Amino acid sequence: MKMDDLKEQMKRHFTLYASYVILDRAIPDVVDGLKPVQRRILQTLWLLNDEKLHKVANVVGQTMQFHPHGDAAIYEALVNLANKGYLLDRQGNFGNPNTGDPSAAARYIETRLSPLARATMFNPDITEKTPSYDSRNMEPITLPAKIPLLLMQGAEGIAVGMSTRILPHNFTELLEAEIAYLEGRDFKIFPDFPSGGIMDKSQYDKGRGKVKLRAKIEIKDPKTLVIREICYGTTTESLIRSIDEAAKKGKIKIEAINDYTAKDVEIEIKLPRGQYAEEMLDALYGFTECEVSLGSQIIVIKEGYPWEADVHEVLAYNAEKLMEFLKRELEIERDRLLEKLFYKTLERIFIENRLYKKIETIKTLEAIHETLELSLKPFATKLLRTPTYEDREKLLQIPIRRISQFDIDKNQDEIAILHENLAQVEKDLKNVKKFTINYLKKLIQKFGQEFPRKTRIKAIEEIDRRAIETKQIKVGFDRQTGFIGTKISASVQLECTNFDKLLIFYKDGTYSVINIPEKLFLQNVAWACIADKKTVISVVYKNKATGHPWAKRFIVDKFILEKVYRFLDEKSEMLYFSAEDEPSIVLSFVPGARQKVKNLSYSLDAVPIKDPQVRGIRICEHKIKKVIADQ
Repeated sequence: MKMDDLKEQMKRHFTLYASYVILDRAIPDVVDGLKPVQRRILQTLWLLNDEKLHKVANVVGQTMQFHPHGDAAIYEALVNLANKGYLLDRQGNFGNPNTGDPSAAARYIETRLSPLARATMFNPDITEKTPSYDSRNMEPITLPAKIPLLLMQGAEGIAVGMSTRILPHNFTELLEAEIAYLEGRDFKIFPDFPSGGIMDKSQYDKGRGKVKLRAKIEIKDPKTLVIREICYGTTTESLIRSIDEAAKKGKIKIEAINDYTAKDVEIEIKLPRGQYAEEMLDALYGFTECEVSLGSQIIVIKEGYPWEADVHEVLAYNAEKLMEFLKRELEIERDRLLEKLFYKTLERIFIENRLYKKIETIKTLEAIHETLELSLKPFATKLLRTPTYEDREKLLQIPIRRISQFDIDKNQDEIAILHENLAQVEKDLKNVKKFTINYLKKLIQKFGQEFPRKTRIKAIEEIDRRAIETKQIKVGFDRQTGFIGTKISASVQLECTNFDKLLIFYKDGTYSVINIPEKLFLQNVAWACIADKKTVISVVYKNKATGHPWAKRFIVDKFILEKVYRFLDEKSEMLYFSAEDEPSIVLSFVPGARQKVKNLSYSLDAVPIKDPQVRGIRICEHKIKKVIADQ
């Protein structure tokens, strides 16, 4: 095979694979809001439907006649679909989306179509079908959904070269928005998450932007916070983990955290001494999963091709589709009523005028049909159409008992009712838009109370995080006693934020970085400052063996919290330490034979700034006695 042929084949195969992933696996269809595996699950449940619960294992097995992949994918999709809360009734342990706990095995749980699904998702008469993957069955291309399921449930999917993320919305609000669209009024729709919480929708931009979501936190008492609702996309486990990590980093301070979540979320946070619930709220929102941002990007399949849209365009499309579905149903109902009306009239003519008497003596079926056809011609004006062979055959199959007990008055009443129903259907067909609006209002009346809004909409100020980060606190450092902390009164006061770290230097030539304490004793401490990664440290030390003075300057810009580092080796003795900008020193030398110089002034600005572990430069050849700051 030539290289060019191989390249062309690879290109074609990759294109086919990408199209398959986009159309048949990852991206939902705008008509019914479903991915293929979800649609196949619903179709299976519709075929099995007897309003009784079915073992999920059985449903998964039955779905495999439509789905070309494994049972694990079907089971996972069914559990996710059931936990959305719209289309499937559940019995058993389907997991807990709040905690992330998995569901029970498929053989232990049961499901069936919900009343909402049965009322709005199916109609075989208007469902277009295609052969399944093995051509043994027929499956729907899309279901005739009469609700905007795509926006109700939301969806996420990653395909080749594209992804989609559609946030869930409120059932009643979506249907009211469809009514507003059909009536020509403006409308706005915003997400509503099953986990509740508080949402800022100012940047939603019709589904092309993002929303900011906060957990619902109650102040139980001044030292206790209780989280009652969590952010969509998080679990109690991930939220607790984020709180623990924030505490380890020093962003927040907690004494204990307990998870009492069962059916409802309940996470209790106990605060230590010096921390209060009112002050802790902003820190939880700023540094944990108590606040998240959720982006939205709507890409769906429309008429076999990917379509990037916003929520208003999707809703408008769903409203138009609903009108189309209802119109087709009305047309089918009209044809059904006309057919029933035709046959009721035909039956009455056949029995009332005793046309059956004319065929009693005829021997052949062909002659019977000819005679019956001629007998019906005088009544052609009373019939909606000319009777066919099949119509005459149905007349011939009427039992004699029914002919003898035929009630003309009852027949006329039935015909009258059919006429009334037909008139109503034709009236609805003349104004499908009004009929659609009434249909939506009935859905809201019947199902709306089952799906109240769970997420409260409230503006969330961005300034909260900045306010936390610029909160000033004072840290006292008593160099004589070695105590440091927010509760220490000392001449040295470090001005810092509550999220700064402290850089501690010890006389033995080591240093470490710690979180700000309330009160901490430091033994053999030389100096403490804020670990700002820019303060220049100047040190003068001597070699214990030779007594010669050395100087070094460095910046601590890399560190691991509470790890001990060395800036002097163990053979050195520190003589002078300074964090000033332009330190100058006076060196006093040990007297020696023929030594004329006793003191030396020296500016440490001449010493180059290097890493803390790098050895400094030797100042002179004399043995050093002491070093003092140059006044």
